[in-house]
Amino acid sequence: MGKVVFLYRSLAYRNAAADILRKARTLPRGAERSAARRYAGALRDLARTEAWLEGRIAREPRMAERMTSAASG
Repeated sequence: MGKVVFLYRSLAYRNAAADILRKARTLPRGAERSAARRYAGALRDLARTEAWLEGRIAREPRMAERMTSAASG
């Protein structure tokens, strides 16, 4: 169940970033457009970071098992 929740959250961040970037493209150049682009980039980076963290947490127990089996073998 945790992976499904993670998937929806990650997709929500990516979709929000895409929506904000689309809106930023319609704005005239200036501070507001730049701020929207930075915000979209931050959301995209957050989705990537969460994906990395989720993968890191999922792999960690397997690494511990390998280390235990290698030490005992």
